[in-house]
Amino acid sequence: MPKHIVVIGAGVIGLSSALLLLQSEESANYTVTLLARDFPAPFETIDPLAHINYTSPWGGAHNRWVPPTASGEGTREHAFALATFARMRALADEAPGAAAGITFMKGVEYLENPGAEYAALEAEGGEYARWALGMEGFRILGREEFPDERVKWGCEYDTWCVNPMVYCAFLLRRFVLLGGRVVRGEVRGAVEAFSFPFKDGIGEKVDAVVNATGVGFGDDENVFITRGQTCLVAEPCDATVTRQNADGSWTFSVPRGFDGGTVIGGTKEPDNWDARPSAEVREQLLERFVATYPKILEGTGREKLTVVRDIVGRRPTRKGGLRLEGEVLPGGRFVMHAYGLGGRGFELSWGVAEGVVEGVRKYFAGEEVKV
Repeated sequence: MPKHIVVIGAGVIGLSSALLLLQSEESANYTVTLLARDFPAPFETIDPLAHINYTSPWGGAHNRWVPPTASGEGTREHAFALATFARMRALADEAPGAAAGITFMKGVEYLENPGAEYAALEAEGGEYARWALGMEGFRILGREEFPDERVKWGCEYDTWCVNPMVYCAFLLRRFVLLGGRVVRGEVRGAVEAFSFPFKDGIGEKVDAVVNATGVGFGDDENVFITRGQTCLVAEPCDATVTRQNADGSWTFSVPRGFDGGTVIGGTKEPDNWDARPSAEVREQLLERFVATYPKILEGTGREKLTVVRDIVGRRPTRKGGLRLEGEVLPGGRFVMHAYGLGGRGFELSWGVAEGVVEGVRKYFAGEEVKV
């Protein structure tokens, strides 16, 4: 009898995990149900207030490499980013054109106050030189390539961007074509999913649950919301550009491709629940980016970017980083937790999904679940 696995949440982590469960070596032994309140839809049709807590549509949805710290913090996340990069490359090859919504391009980093983990990359054979291993097209920029004198360090590398709702809809279609079942519904806790009243012929018994809810169920004291304001502009951009300013603010672009414009950002505001965009913040974001990367306006004949939409999203952040672990609840009910990625959901998605699949496999095999 196949094991029935319920994945809660249809954001990028839930979609990736559900799909990978059906693509795993054990897939013949699995029946997978995706249970969620919100599902992918065209970005242009989503109400920004009604769906502000459905994080994936509002994500910049790109990959920027983040080096581990001196203590080794971030090593797991870097491995997840490498795994995701490889799968994105494979998906783009399998589904060329706009089918998957994936675009490969250059990523550019500018830092006004670089940490030791960045500066050490300049020394040949330095402690953090290993960070570049596995990265395609990595190059440290010369000072003559910086946009102004405030930038102290920079690099470029090969990376990817996705149009989030094109990509998420692509994952959902693949999941359904492989036999996955989709149920619209909401549960207040992982334990409720074991008794959810499915109405489409799915057996009542649930053997495992994947908690890919983004923020958990309110029972994790380490979870908090990070408000982010960005702006979608009509102009395309030929690179993802990220600038870390000395005052702690960020200036960045995330091209969406496929006539999806470019996301210009952005803010990171912990515990700010305000859903309203600020016109003053928008103008500051746009002005700072054009000053950093004037190339975005070259050939347009315009001095300012064309605003399409303000974006305010709530990123599910967690102190101590993402939670990726198995838990056995009373009664022997197994839950694989995969949430709390902050703004890195897309760039770590496939690495996290691989961890989910491995955790579920180990549980059914009677092994200790460690990821």
